[in-house]
Amino acid sequence: MNKTIRRASVFTLLLVLTLLLRATWVQFYDGKALADDKNNRRNVIGTYADPLGNIIVAGESITGSARTKGGDLAYKRTYKDGRLYAAVTGYASQAYAPTQLEGIYQDLLNGTDNQLKTVMDTVTGKRAEPGDVITTIDPDVQKAAYDALGDNKGAAVAIDPKTGKILAVVSTPSYDPSTLTDANTAGTAWKKLNADPDKPLTNRALRQPLPPGSTFKLVVAAAALEDGLYKDVDEHTASPDPYTLPGTTRPLSNENPSAPCKNAPIRVALQYSCNNVFGKMAVDLGQDKVRAMAEKFGFDDEQLDVPVRAYASVFPSDMDEAQTGLSGIGQFDVTATPLQMAMVSATIANGGKLVSPHMVSRITDGGGDVLKDYDDDAGSKEIISSSTAEQLQSAMRTVVEDGTGTNAKISGVTVGGKTGTAQHGENNSKTPYAWFTSFGKSDSSGKEVAVAVMVEQSDAARSEVSGNGLAAPVAKAVMRAALRS
Repeated sequence: MNKTIRRASVFTLLLVLTLLLRATWVQFYDGKALADDKNNRRNVIGTYADPLGNIIVAGESITGSARTKGGDLAYKRTYKDGRLYAAVTGYASQAYAPTQLEGIYQDLLNGTDNQLKTVMDTVTGKRAEPGDVITTIDPDVQKAAYDALGDNKGAAVAIDPKTGKILAVVSTPSYDPSTLTDANTAGTAWKKLNADPDKPLTNRALRQPLPPGSTFKLVVAAAALEDGLYKDVDEHTASPDPYTLPGTTRPLSNENPSAPCKNAPIRVALQYSCNNVFGKMAVDLGQDKVRAMAEKFGFDDEQLDVPVRAYASVFPSDMDEAQTGLSGIGQFDVTATPLQMAMVSATIANGGKLVSPHMVSRITDGGGDVLKDYDDDAGSKEIISSSTAEQLQSAMRTVVEDGTGTNAKISGVTVGGKTGTAQHGENNSKTPYAWFTSFGKSDSSGKEVAVAVMVEQSDAARSEVSGNGLAAPVAKAVMRAALRS
C-alpha cells in the first residue's frame, strides 16, 4: 500500500476513534452532569410529571398533588393545613429548592430514590412510584402548640422522652407553603414572605438559636451535681448575694431582690431563679466543665439531624471568669433552640438518658413497604446519672409547684419546669425572650412528654414579659394535649 495512503488511513482511523471517545464521554459523563444540573428544565418537568409521594401525620396525608392548567408541568404540590405544619413539611416548589422534609426526602417523594427502583426500572430508566414519609407528629399536640402561640412570634417543640419521637414542631408566625408551589405565582409570594419583618420562613423551633436565659441553669446544675461540687439539690451553696462577677464591679442581680438567694441550695435557686447562685456556680466549675456538660446535652453539635438539620446551639469558648459567670445564667454568648431545650428536659425526665430526637418514624415505598424504620434505629446515650436526673426532676417540680413556673400546673399531671427571661439588646434595651422548658407525666396513664417554648415577641407589656407569664401557658397547653388519654 502506498505510504501516503497508509498514513492517511491511520490518521482517519485515529480521528474516528477520537470522535467515538468524545461521543462516549458526552453520553456517559457530560450527559449525566447535564441531566443532574439543577438548571435543567427537564428535571423539573420530570419531577412534576406525576403526583408526588406524601408526608403523613397520624395516618393522614397532609400533602397532595393537583393537576395544573397548561404549561409543561403536569402537577403541583398541595398542602392540607399548610400553616399548621409548615415547620415540619417545608415546601416543594416548581420555582425554588425544597425545604424541611420536602427537601430531605425529595428523591423519595418524586420517585428517583434508588431504594425505590426495581430491576426493570434500572434497565428501562423508568421513574419509580414515589414513596411516603411517615412522621412522628401528633396532630393534637401540633395544633395545641400552634393555637397557644397564637399571634406571638415564637416556637415550641414537644418530645416523647422515652422514644425520642418529636410530637410537635411549631414556629410562628407561619406561612402557607401552597403559595410557593406554582411557578407562575411563587415569585410574588416569595418576595412578600422575605420582605416580612417577622420572617415567617424562619423555622424558629429548629433553626434560630437565641439566648436561653435561666432555662440554661438546668445544665449548670447538672454539671455541678455530676462533678460533685454539690452532693444534692438541697445542699447549701457558697453563693453570696449580691455576687460580684470576678474582675468587675458589677453585681449579678436577681429578678426578685427579696428572694432567699444567699447561699441557696440548687432547689431553691431554681425555684426563685437565683442568678447569683448559678453565676457563681459556673465560675466555680469553670467554663470547660460547663461546656462539657452542655455538649453532652447537644450544644455545639453542627450535625444535629432530626432529620432536618437543626442549627447548633452554642456554649462559647475562651471566656474570662466574668463572662463564664454570665454564661451560667444563659446569657453572654450562650444560644439555644427550642429543640435543644426540649432535649434537656427530655433527658432529665428519662432518668438521664437522651433518646435521639426524630420527627420521621419511617419511610415507605409506593406499595407501603418500609424502607427504613427510624423508631427502631433511635439510639440513646446516658447524659447524666439517674441520681442526678431524679434530683433535677424533684427541683423542677418545686419550680412549678411553688416557684416561678406555677402557670404550668396541670391537675392529674406531675409537671416539672424551668422558666427563663433572656435579655435582648444592648443593656437589655429590647423586649426580652420568654422561655419555658418542662416535662409532664400523667398520674393515671404514665404517659410522658418534654416541651420547650420560646416567645420571641408578643403584645404583652415589657413589664409582663416572663417565662411564667408567656411561655409556661403554651407549654401547659402542649403537655395537656400530649398526655390526654
